[in-house]
Amino acid sequence: MSPELISILVLAVVFVIATTRSVNMGALAFAAAFGVGELVADLDADGIFAGFPGDLFVVLVGVTYLFAIARANGTTDWLVHASIRLVRGRVVLIPWVMFFLTGALTAIGAVSPAAVAIVAPIALSFASRYGISPLLMGAMVVHGAQGGGFSPISIYGTIVNGIVERENLPGNELALFLTSLIANLVIAAVVFVLFGGLKLRPGPAAGSRTAGPAPVGAAAPRTDEQRTHSPADPTPGHPKATDADTSTGTGTTLADTDTDTAPTLTPARTATLASLAALVIAVLALDLDAGLTAVTLAALLSALWPDDSRKAVTQIAWSTVLLICGVLTYVGVLDEMGTITWAGEGVGDIGIPLLAAVLLCYIGAVISAFASSVGIMGALIPLAVPFLAQGEIGAVGMVAALAVSATVVDVSPFSTNGALVLAAAPDVDRERFFRQLMIYGGIVVAVVPAVVWLVLVVPGFG
Repeated sequence: MSPELISILVLAVVFVIATTRSVNMGALAFAAAFGVGELVADLDADGIFAGFPGDLFVVLVGVTYLFAIARANGTTDWLVHASIRLVRGRVVLIPWVMFFLTGALTAIGAVSPAAVAIVAPIALSFASRYGISPLLMGAMVVHGAQGGGFSPISIYGTIVNGIVERENLPGNELALFLTSLIANLVIAAVVFVLFGGLKLRPGPAAGSRTAGPAPVGAAAPRTDEQRTHSPADPTPGHPKATDADTSTGTGTTLADTDTDTAPTLTPARTATLASLAALVIAVLALDLDAGLTAVTLAALLSALWPDDSRKAVTQIAWSTVLLICGVLTYVGVLDEMGTITWAGEGVGDIGIPLLAAVLLCYIGAVISAFASSVGIMGALIPLAVPFLAQGEIGAVGMVAALAVSATVVDVSPFSTNGALVLAAAPDVDRERFFRQLMIYGGIVVAVVPAVVWLVLVVPGFG
C-alpha cells in the first residue's frame, strides 16, 4: 500500500473515532500527524510542525479573546440593540445585513477570514440573543464573504485572474465575480428558508414602547443578569433552553429595544467599540494581522478594566483551537509527503476531459474544506491546463467552477472561516454546533461541485 493511500485511510479513521467516541478530533489528528509523519513519511518534528497553522491559532485566540471581553462588559449587547434599531426591529433582515456586510468587505479587498473574524462574533451574539439558528447566521456570514470574494479588486479575484493570465488561459473577471456572487446568494437563500429565516417575523420598530407580536423562531432576550451568569460554553449534551438549532422557539418581542432599557455606553464599552473599529481599520486599511491586532487590543482592554476581563481568557474557544490546529497540522503532513499532489495528478491524467473536470472540482472542494482555498486554487487551475488546451472544455466556465468549488466549502468547521464561526458562537453546545457545521459542510462539498460543473463546465462557457 502506498504511503499516500495510508495517510488518507488514517484520516478516515480519525474521523470515525472522533464522531463515534466523542473524542476531540484535534487531539487525534495530532497523534495521527506524529504517527504517519514519523513512521510513514519519515518526517522529523520540524517537518510535522511545518503544517501547524500558527497564524490561524493566533486569529482564533485573539478574536475570541477580544469578543469575550466585549460580551463581559456588555458591548455586544449594545451592538445588538444598535442593529435592531438600524433595521427598525425587523429581525428577519439581520441575517441578510450580515451577508451583504461581509460581502462588501471582501469585495473591496478584505481577506475573507478577516471579514468573517470581524462580523461573525457580532452576528452570532445577535443570533444567541434572539434565538436565531447559529448555523443560519454563521452560514450567512461565510457565504456573504465568499460572495464578494472574487471581485476584480478582491484578494481571491486578483489571485485567480493572475493565475489565468500567467497560464495564458481565456479569462473574464466580471463572469468570475458574478458566478461566485450568484452561487453564494442562492445557497444563502436556501439556507435562510430551510433554517427558519422566514419565521423571523418583523417586530415593532426599535424604540417602540409597545410590545408587538412575537416573531416565530426567536427565543426571549435574556436580561443583563442572565447574560452575565450564563456560561459561554455549556456542558456538551446540555444545550441551553434558548438554543434554536431549528429556529423554533417560544417567540419574543423586541420591546427591550426601547431606548429606556437598551444598554448605555459606559467608558469600557466605548473603549471596546473603539477597539473593534481599530481592528477593522488595522486589517482592512493597514493590512495588519487580524490575530495579533486582536490580541493586542484585548490585552490593552484587560489592563484598563481588569474586573470585566478577568474571566475572558477562560472563554477563549480552546477546544475549537485544539480541534482546528490538530486537523490542519495533519493536513500539512499530507502536503509534506505529497498526498495532495498525488491525488490531483492522478485525476489530471484521466483521458476524459469532462470527468477530469468534475473530479478536480471535487478534489478542490474536499481539500479546501481542510486547507487554504487560495493554495488549492493555485494548484488546481494549472492542473486543468492540459485538457483545457484541447479546447473541449471552456476555460472561463472551468476556472469559475474550480473557484466556487474551492471556496464555497469554507463553511466547514475545519476551514478558517468555519472555525471562526464555531469559535465566535456564544452560549451554544459547541460539540453539537461543530457536528451541525460538519454535516452542512459535507452537504455543500457533495452537492455544489456537481452543480457548478453541470451549469458552468458542461455547456462549455468560454
